[in-house]
Amino acid sequence: MAKEKEKKQPENEAEETQTGGQTEKTELEKLSDELSEKNDRLLRLMAEYDNFRKRSQKEKEQAYGDSKAAAVSEFLPVYDNFVRAMAAGTGDFESYKKGVEMIFAQFGEVLKKIGVEPFGEKGEAFDPNIHSAVMHVEDDSLPENSIAEVFSTGYKLGDRVIRPAVVKVVN
Repeated sequence: MAKEKEKKQPENEAEETQTGGQTEKTELEKLSDELSEKNDRLLRLMAEYDNFRKRSQKEKEQAYGDSKAAAVSEFLPVYDNFVRAMAAGTGDFESYKKGVEMIFAQFGEVLKKIGVEPFGEKGEAFDPNIHSAVMHVEDDSLPENSIAEVFSTGYKLGDRVIRPAVVKVVN
């Protein structure tokens, strides 16, 4: 019986080592599988981000093109009227002048329709953020730091200044 116990002990130790080895191997396999899963998720996330970035860039370029086309389409009727005025140039001065005034008014309406607002009129307070002072003058009839003369009107779209007004300022 002692021999049987001796035989059983080594078998049990081998079983424990083998079981312990399998446990370690199973943990190693679990960690390896988890790493592979995490790596796969990371690669998928990176691919999704890259696709999002490309799609966003494409949408941005398309939106820019669409807005440009919309603005140009608003100005085309004005251009057509200029073409008609040039073609009909053999008329009296008053009718030609009236036609140009109508085109001018139409052009102003287009600017208003797309949200462009003029600014910078004589007597307004000077604001260096939206006005560009090119001259200074002493004038007692106007308040100090106000616009005495406008050389070119400024334009803004919402809060964004498209072109500052070029003005003469009273000191």
